[in-house]
Parts: sequence; C-alpha cells; structure tokens
Amino acid sequence: MYGWEKFMSERDKLHDEMWGKKELYGFGKKPALLLIDIYYSVLGLKREPIFESMKTWSSSTGLEGWEAVDKTAELLEVARNNQIPVIHVKGLHTGVNSWSRNTRKRVEISDELRQKGTEIVEEVKPIFGELVIEKASPSAFQGTPLLFHLNSLGIDTLICCGETTSGCVRATTVDGATNRFHMGVVAECVFDRTEASHYMNLYDIHQKYADVVDLAAAKTYFQEIGAVSKVGARA
Repeated sequence: MYGWEKFMSERDKLHDEMWGKKELYGFGKKPALLLIDIYYSVLGLKREPIFESMKTWSSSTGLEGWEAVDKTAELLEVARNNQIPVIHVKGLHTGVNSWSRNTRKRVEISDELRQKGTEIVEEVKPIFGELVIEKASPSAFQGTPLLFHLNSLGIDTLICCGETTSGCVRATTVDGATNRFHMGVVAECVFDRTEASHYMNLYDIHQKYADVVDLAAAKTYFQEIGAVSKVGARA
C-alpha cells in the first residue's frame, strides 16, 4: 500500500485488479543512486509547512519534501557504505532558456537568496568523487552526459530519489526505461507539490516504467550488492 489507492475511483480499482502489475520487474547487479533536483528552492532554507514556505519559495514542497530528504539521506549513507555510485542532478541556472512554460508570478527575492536556492541541500550534498550533472530539461538524460557515464561504469539499474514525482523524476524514469535500464523509484524518497500528482504519478510509474519500492527494500538491495562486491574483491 503506497497511498495511491485513496485517489483511485472504484472503476480504477477494478481495472487495477484486472490489468495492474502483479510482480516487480526486478533490478540488476550494477546499480547507481540518482538524486534528482534536491535543492533549497524546492525545500526552503528552513523547515516550514508548504504554504509558509511558498511565501519565499513559490515552488516549495514544504515539510513533505524535507521528510523525503531525510529518508534519502538514510539511503545515501547505505549507498556510500556499499560503494554504490552516486550521481546528483540539478537544474542548469546559467542563462539557458528554461524548458518550463510556467507563467506564474515569482516571489521577489534577492539575487543572493536566489543563488542559494540553486544549491543542493546540506543533508544530501555531494562529496568528493560523486558526479554532479546540470540539466536544462526535466529528464536527467536529455542534453547531459548521464547515459555515457552510466555506460562507462557498466550500470544496469538506476534507483531514483528527488523531485518532483510528476515532473523530473517521471521524465528521468521514462527515459531511463527507454534506454533499457532497470529503473527503481523509492516511495519515501520522492516528493511533489500536490498529493494527487505525487501518488497518481507514482502509481503510473510503477505500472509502466519502474519498480516503486520502499526505503527498506532499497537499503537491502544496496547492502546485498555491496556484500557481493566485497566477496568478489577478496576472491
């Protein structure tokens, strides 16, 4: 039970029983952890309910976003401890025309604060040796070296965290599946601005493009991969 059931009609539930996914697709033997757009402008500099945070950051995801960040930090630690490659993806903020057609009026903030908003949050910030990719589209694959990097490492599986579920996470997951990677999305580690868009996109991703798994399962998967790697290194 991932929470999407409460947004489904009785017809949807019946259709899910008849057509819905019955078992996981499964992951491969060489995963990477992909953290998508986890920066201050979608979370705020302090932890506040969404409508308070929106007074400064109009695109804020509020406390639900921060909760997902804390869960992501847990998974990130497990990935690092088990030598799972970690890749950070963030928006390109250097004058490239935005893909977005958003015409909503932005809250007026200083250039210094706006610059801070482009930074990856402290809780999951990159460490030395972790790749940071900037993108100018929703998908982490479009116009970036991500695919080349994954191929060079022999990666066959991408485990995704970040935001938004309906936007950049979904776009990246679809492109990842298109490129024949095993795709995973960690339910507690992705977030959105509205509940309906989060849960129904999570459902749709799970049915078509990826396995949506819980945090515990993702941790176990990384630990199992790490254990195999350690055995191989001793052989």
